Parts: sequence; structure tokens; C-alpha cells
Amino acid sequence: MEKNRTTLFDVPVDQLTEEQASSELIELAEIIAEHDRLYYGKDQPGITDADYDALRRRNGAIETSFPHLILPDSPSRRVGTEPAAGFRKIRHAVPMTSLENALTLDQMRKFLDGIRNFILELRNPNVAIELVGEPKIDGLSCSLRYEKGILALGLTRGNGIEGEDVTANVETIKDIPRRLPGKDWPDVLEVRGEVYMSDEDFLRLNEQQEAAGGKPFANPRNAAAGGLRQLDPGVTASRPLRFFAYAWGEVSRPIAQTQWEARRKMKEWGFKLNEPSGLIEVVDSDFATLSGYHENIQVHRSSLGFSVDGVVMKVNRLDWQDRLGFDSRSPRWAIAWKFPPEQALTVIRNIVVQIGRLGRATPVANLVPINVGGVLVSRATLHNRDEMERKDIREDDTVIIQRAGDVIPQVVAVVKDRRPVHSRPYPFPARCPVCGSSLAREEDAAETYCTGGLYCEAQAKERLLHFVSRNSFDIEGLGEKNIRLFFEKGLIRTPVDIFTLEERDRTGDQPLSAWKGWGDTSAHNLFDAINRARAISLDRFIFALGIRQVGEATARLLARHYLTLKNWSRSMESAVDPDSEAREELLSINGIGESMAEDIVSFFRERQNQEVLDKLCSPRIDGEPPVTVRDFEPMTMASPVSGKTVVFTGKMETMSRSEAKARAERMGANVASSVSRKTDYVVTGPGAGSKEKEARKLGLTILSEQEWLDLIGKG
Repeated sequence: MEKNRTTLFDVPVDQLTEEQASSELIELAEIIAEHDRLYYGKDQPGITDADYDALRRRNGAIETSFPHLILPDSPSRRVGTEPAAGFRKIRHAVPMTSLENALTLDQMRKFLDGIRNFILELRNPNVAIELVGEPKIDGLSCSLRYEKGILALGLTRGNGIEGEDVTANVETIKDIPRRLPGKDWPDVLEVRGEVYMSDEDFLRLNEQQEAAGGKPFANPRNAAAGGLRQLDPGVTASRPLRFFAYAWGEVSRPIAQTQWEARRKMKEWGFKLNEPSGLIEVVDSDFATLSGYHENIQVHRSSLGFSVDGVVMKVNRLDWQDRLGFDSRSPRWAIAWKFPPEQALTVIRNIVVQIGRLGRATPVANLVPINVGGVLVSRATLHNRDEMERKDIREDDTVIIQRAGDVIPQVVAVVKDRRPVHSRPYPFPARCPVCGSSLAREEDAAETYCTGGLYCEAQAKERLLHFVSRNSFDIEGLGEKNIRLFFEKGLIRTPVDIFTLEERDRTGDQPLSAWKGWGDTSAHNLFDAINRARAISLDRFIFALGIRQVGEATARLLARHYLTLKNWSRSMESAVDPDSEAREELLSINGIGESMAEDIVSFFRERQNQEVLDKLCSPRIDGEPPVTVRDFEPMTMASPVSGKTVVFTGKMETMSRSEAKARAERMGANVASSVSRKTDYVVTGPGAGSKEKEARKLGLTILSEQEWLDLIGKG
């Protein structure tokens, strides 16, 4: 009898094997990354908020049970997507993160338990945690920088590290003051909040669109996001955009001691706040006030006058916020408690299988379009073969779909009593619909893959699309249509071909400018875009290579550790030997496990990959390489441990282990999970075991907890 296979949401987490957990984490990372790209980068969400949250919860649950399998590319380590082309990109002085989500009171309890476990003095359940509750606005995040009280810069969140310069656009929004009143503000103040559109203004805008023969907007968030991200500020000015303030970034001096006080300050400075807010005290297991606030907002959400999809809960004390800090994606001191999703019925017209850049075969349902909460939806991912079989999803089925907020839904269940009599189970293809190669999957794995590799045109094209995407080289003009056109004509088959295209075009029989639909201007613009992309940061370059399991967060982790392309590529070439010091160093990076390391070094085992790297980065006859890879510049504070590798072992007595690691990372240290020759400090406490012994054997610097605190100036 065949062994049980992993299916999304099928096998309980506590019953997963390690192989199943690893396989599912890889699948979840890829699915969530794609939906992040659609939601943040294109303002065109591909699944429901509720379904997206379910994917993240599943990912988080597996990571909690299998912490050694956490991918550096995990969704828990990233936020947003790359800034759009056409806007100047500016690095945030303080990164803009997003929030983790909760759907139930039990998940809120876990959030508060995490706070109590992180801060030692809160482990006493009789000590109250005071929270600030706010409605969760469904709009577009924006950061406003004021210098000496005057608006100097407006940025979208972008990928959280850098955003789009929309200063000229935010200056047209009436809710945003150009000059702050009074004098009680820091010389540098970044106010953060949400650009949104009221329900009334949204309805009026759509009436105007239809009267002018235009296409109505799907929902207020899309209308607001599209309005703010206009290259012409005049278009933004014509949209009825508003702004709620709820947070801050860089400040030249503290503005308050509590979140509640900071809200009052922002109101005094002329900003509108997201109301109704509440100050909520939680002691021990008494969650009545907390639940009451959430229920009150949910009951009255339709009368608020703007779209909300939940409430945000924040720790009130700012000193506790500072200690809790952030993980790689979200603050530990805040969470979004979402509302339940909406549901509707529709019919599956047909099911198709799409092939991704790494060969994954993903079934997709094309639906009879249906309006759910003001959004017309027509497609849904079915995740994988096992998920289809578990739900018994077939063509022509009537299905329940759900959405929350403004996104395209997924199939929740089949309405069996409406199934046509002629219905038959969907025959998942045995061969790739693109190249005809076999579709296969490993035992106990959920994913089905095309075995055609680069022979499969779908994979080759998808890899090229990944290489030129905004998250990678960001080459405007090389979208899906043109990549497929140039691929079919044999002009671009590898990444190197992109950077020789202009030179070959000059010597070819028919220049691009003479093609149908092209001209001198369009060809010139494309070559200009390619030339602008020739310089790229190390982390984006690593991500662009399309190595399995290496997403944006993983690429940034590798770049931060190795700093230069030369260091990284030489180390990876050496790490091909499983017994080498280079492999040991790679595995010592916190979050890089055996599976991840093997996929990275496997890339360097392939001769064709080495050839692509060499051709991309080696000088040509004119002395310049096609691509210049800039050294990585980490965003860290100056400190005695910046750039140092630290390992903690044993019990910490003045703070929790989690807080110790978070503080070290905030000061620019690399926290490793194992000891190696390149470890700078090993911080030991009571109960330190094999790691301390290994450190002494290697002659490393060993510090007590107090010596560590003295070193970082926190004793």
C-alpha cells in the first residue's frame, strides 16, 4: 500500500514526518512568495486574505514543530515585494514591516504567551499586559518623513527595505499636512499610516468611471493603491484619497512613552487616526475585554465608512516594544486579529496545469466569474494533486469559494449534491502539458515536477522571467510577452543573452526597431533598461539565479554573511565537498539546514551554471563585465559586535534566550546555530554543553552572560 503523502492542510502537523514537513515548507514558501508579489507588487491579489492567512498559519505551525527546518527564505522572514519600476527607490531609514495574523482567540492567547515568554518579568500571569486596539484599515502603507516640521519625503512600503518615492503624490492628499503645527515635534519625524479611500468616495469614483466608459475598480484598496502609485501627480490629485496615521519610523528624539500617548501626539500634529481605538488590559486568562473590542468593531464595521478586515493589537508600553523588537518580517509586539472570510458559490469551468520555473506542476481552476463582496473572481489555485484529491475537486463542480477583504478566493469545498451525473475525477496528467516530459514526485512529497528541466520551454521561460523580475534585475520592458517572443525567436535563451542583445541587434539582419509593433523609440527604451540593470546588489543577484529554496530572504542572509560575490562563489565552490570547512561555515549560518545547503551547492556542481556566472561577471574584450555585482551593505547599527558571528549556549539569566538573540541581531551580529572556526564569540550560561566544549577545542573567545552584556554596553 502506498504511503500517505503530504497534502496542504491535510496531515496534522504533529503527524508529519521530517521529510513531509521539509517538502511542505518549500511549497508554502513558493506559494506565499507568488501571492506576495501579486498583492504588494501588482495590487492584483490572487487568493483570499483568509486563505493567505491559512497558508501562513500552516507555515508557522510547521516551523514551530520543526524549527531546524525553517528556511531562510521562509515567509516568516520577509515582507512585501520589490518597489515598482518607474519610481525612484529609496531605502527606509527604519524598515517597514507587516503584521502576523490571528483568526481566533486561541491564536491571540498564543501571541500574548509569546510576549510573556520573551520578557522574563511578564512570566508572572498576574502582571497585566496593556494593549492598544485599532481598526485594521485596508489600504496602502505609506511613510511620511518630516524635517523641521516640513514634509520632505513620502515612500510606499515596497519590500520593507526600500520603497517608492511618491512625495509629489502624497502632497496632493488633503489629510496629510505639508507643515506640522506648533513646535512640539522632533526635527526628524517619520509618520507611518495607511492611504485609503472611504466607502462613499469609492462608490462615487466608480460611478464616474462608468459614466466615462472606464472600467470600475474592484474595491477601495485597489483604487487607493492605484491612485497613489501614479507617475502623474495630477491623476493622484483627482482621486479622493485619505490618510490614517498609526505608527512612526525614524525620529530624532523619543515622542512618547506609550503607544496611546504617541497616538495623541500624532493627532496634535494634524493627523487623523484610525478610530474607534481602545486601551485594553489583559491579566492572566481574562480575555473578555479583548474579545469585546474585537466583536464590537466586527459588528459595526459596515458603519465605519471605510474598509476594515480586522483589528490591530499593540503592546502599549514602548519600552516593552523596544525589548520585544522584530523578527525578520514582523514586530513581536503587534498582531492583526482578522475577521472571518466571506463565502460564495460558483462553478469550475475547467482545470489546467501550469508549470513553474522550477518545474512544479500546479493545478489551477478557471471559474465562472462571480462577484464576492464587490470583487469579480474567476481563477483559483488548487495547490497540488493531493489537495485536489482530498477535496475531490472536478471540472463542472459547484464549489464554495471564500474571500476576505479584496482578493481572489480559493476553493473551500465541493457541493456534492450539485455535481453533474456525468462527472468524473480529474485525470491529473502524467506528462508535462508543455514539453511532454514525465511528471513525477518523490515519495511522501506533495509537489509534482516536470522532469524536462531546461528542455522544458515553460521552465526555461519562467527562469528568464524570474531573472528579469522586479525582485531580481528589474528590467522594464522584458515582461512575459517579450521574453516569450525573444525566446521563440532564439534571441534570448540564457541570462547572458539579455546583456548581449543590443550588440547582436546592431549586427543582425533585421534590427528590433524594424519588427512589427516596434520602432526606434521602443527598441531604444528596452536597451536603456537593460543597460541600467547591469549593476545589481549581491542579494538581488543571488536571488535572480533562481536556486531552489533561495528566495529573497535567503539571498539576503547569504549576502549579509559573505558580503561579496567573490567570497560567496568561492566558498560555495569549496562547499561542494561535504567535509570542507566551507560547507561547515555554510551550515553554521542560522537558518541554513542540510537540505538548503545541498540545494545551494548543487547549483555550483552544474557546469552550465558555472558558465553562466562566469559569462555574466567576467570582463569582456572591452574590459567591462556584462553585470557588476555590488558588495552587500547591511543595514545595522554601529556596535562592537557588528559583523561578528555569535553563538549562545546554555541558560540566559537576565533575559530570555529569544531576547538575547534578538538584541544581538539588532546590533549587527550574525547569530549562528552551531560553532565553527569562524565563530567570533560563544556566550555561555548554566547548562552549556557540547557547543562550549567545541568552542574550547577550537580556541574561540568564550564569554559569560555578564561579559557579553559589558561588551555590547548593556550591562
